[in-house]
Amino acid sequence: MKHTILSIFKDLPYFTIAGFRQVAGDEAANDDHARVALYRWVKAGHLIALKKGVYMHSGFYERHRQEAAFSSVVSAILFPQSYLSLEYILQQHGILTEITYPVTAITIKNTRTITNSLGTFVYRHIQPDYYQGFQVDEAYGIPYAQASLAKALFDYLYLHPLPGNLRPQRYNLVEDLRLNLNEFMPAERAEFASYVASSKMVKMQLILKNLEVHVWRP
Repeated sequence: MKHTILSIFKDLPYFTIAGFRQVAGDEAANDDHARVALYRWVKAGHLIALKKGVYMHSGFYERHRQEAAFSSVVSAILFPQSYLSLEYILQQHGILTEITYPVTAITIKNTRTITNSLGTFVYRHIQPDYYQGFQVDEAYGIPYAQASLAKALFDYLYLHPLPGNLRPQRYNLVEDLRLNLNEFMPAERAEFASYVASSKMVKMQLILKNLEVHVWRP
């Protein structure tokens, strides 16, 4: 089977084994036969294996890999029941500036990490009540969800292990975590506070008080 059969997928963000078999017909009589052919084309550089049974044409990758939405779309392909958040969003806004983070997202499913040749994609579990604060966009025909800056900060601090004593007189959270929160707009602060209030968590209430004392002074 020649790899030119893959040309039908070069303008698609991804395809599955089932989709490939429909195109290949009798040349891919079963999943095992198809997997062997696809594995060889991955090794030859014609395809990228996103996860088990899901592939991207290398031509699509080369055309779009520098575009802003590319990693977001890949994240959604790998795990549709998720929204981008945490370090990935905070770094985009300059809140975290010191190191490069993997693509991070939130899900109500189990926590998992998916690594492929495009990078590492981390999905953190959160309770269903907190699965909010994001908007859905679309690129290449694929919908993807992305947290607001305030929700990304809430998710990050909610999931981040912190000292037991968060009282601002003894602990400066912003200094310890090296967060650049000076540019948070009043509306974003209010949004963050609304998530804290709805959570009814003592930890998040202490975090908000800490931020107000050390960086978000009235």
